[in-house]
Amino acid sequence: MKLKYRMPAVLVAALTSVAHAAEQPFAAPETAKAVSTGPAAGLAQVTLSLMLVLAAVFAAAWVVRRLRTFGRPGAGAIEIVADVALGTKERAVLIQVGAQQLLLGVAPGRVNTLHVLAEPVRTNDAQRGGGGDELSPSSSPSPRPDFKSILKRSLGL
Repeated sequence: MKLKYRMPAVLVAALTSVAHAAEQPFAAPETAKAVSTGPAAGLAQVTLSLMLVLAAVFAAAWVVRRLRTFGRPGAGAIEIVADVALGTKERAVLIQVGAQQLLLGVAPGRVNTLHVLAEPVRTNDAQRGGGGDELSPSSSPSPRPDFKSILKRSLGL
């Protein structure tokens, strides 16, 4: 019996809410509440959004650069040992392919072999890390030739 008395109360509440909703026009836009934002707050929001987008772009570029050699067989076959800028667009690059080192001249639109080294050159990183022995055929310490002198010798200067 208690159910009979509760049902009409629930029905009355439902009908009241439907009647209240019928008073408002269908899909009527609500009045916009004024938000007190000054020009500084808008500028801060735009700046923060721009920084987030730029951070996402740089993060994606970093991931792509890291994963570029992922999955390629023989990706480490050619290594850049050293490079130096000779001009605004010209570079001299020392690369290692297997046990052979090559000095290349790189300019816009062309790459020239300047010199094929008889003995591999140890770099400063190899000397500091102790990993220079695999690049040098002799285990005795010898004075390391300067990159500038190798370049001059290869150019015949």
